[in-house]
Amino acid sequence: MTHKCGRIGVLAGGPSNEREISLCSGRAVHDALLEEGLDSVFIDVKNDIDEIIEKSRIDVAFIALHGRFGEDGTVQRMLEDAGIPYTGSGVEASRAALDKAASKDIFIKNLIPVPRHIVLIRGRSNLYDYDKLGMPIVVKPHLEGSSIGLSIVRDKDSLQGAIDKAFEYGDKVILEEYIDGRELTVGILNDEALPVIEIVPRNKVYDYDAKYKDSDTKYLVPAPIPEDISNEARRLGVLAHRVLGCRSFSRVDMMMALSGDIFVLEVNTVPGMTERSLLPKAARATGLRFSSLCVKILEDAVRKVE
Repeated sequence: MTHKCGRIGVLAGGPSNEREISLCSGRAVHDALLEEGLDSVFIDVKNDIDEIIEKSRIDVAFIALHGRFGEDGTVQRMLEDAGIPYTGSGVEASRAALDKAASKDIFIKNLIPVPRHIVLIRGRSNLYDYDKLGMPIVVKPHLEGSSIGLSIVRDKDSLQGAIDKAFEYGDKVILEEYIDGRELTVGILNDEALPVIEIVPRNKVYDYDAKYKDSDTKYLVPAPIPEDISNEARRLGVLAHRVLGCRSFSRVDMMMALSGDIFVLEVNTVPGMTERSLLPKAARATGLRFSSLCVKILEDAVRKVE
């Protein structure tokens, strides 16, 4: 089916706080598609996306844009208006998945376990009920990825500073129960679950530094957990992907409490796409090399419009 792809535009960069990470994903995808003999052009997205798309004359877009603009439905809407097929989830699913508050509401309605949490709105909320969450508390912006703006608060004196930090990234902040346990992630490909990965950061917190700077962070695939818990994690991953309306691929982050209970944290509709990223690691565990994964994602985008 790759002969039907035509000219492929790999969209990367963008205006979000995850621009540099996105550029790494985009370059890796672009190189992989070239390796497969496809006609790929790398497009560094800035503020002139409409003009860039028109001038590049692409037939299909591989979206490697992380965070706002790339994962909130904005670029998806632009591509639909231009009549260009694209990889991954559509407008509404992208918007719902990036909004951590909205996605938690959808998960709860569909009986998907999530950590207890409260949502603060700038100028309209107070902290009167945060005590019900206990300590530590996870504080994060409701629209950022890559753990940007995230803090783990372990005492009341540090809470306001963490909230102020999160409010730098938007008008809503989530205060979330800290789940003491093991960090898991489930990659979804062709709407089916890949092997579970356990993430083991050196300092127990999988924050921005642990993701992108600390070489001591370990990724165990398949995760060394009991089979029944692995099956439950994969079931919840697929369910979270589906109830948000996601399509083709995503990555679902979750925590396994010491009791073995699974709590879904969020769904990433444009997960990292480099050789060391989590979705490619899970795909590799099934025998799918990185360039083949990129082609499979691309072919699914073309198949959607046939």
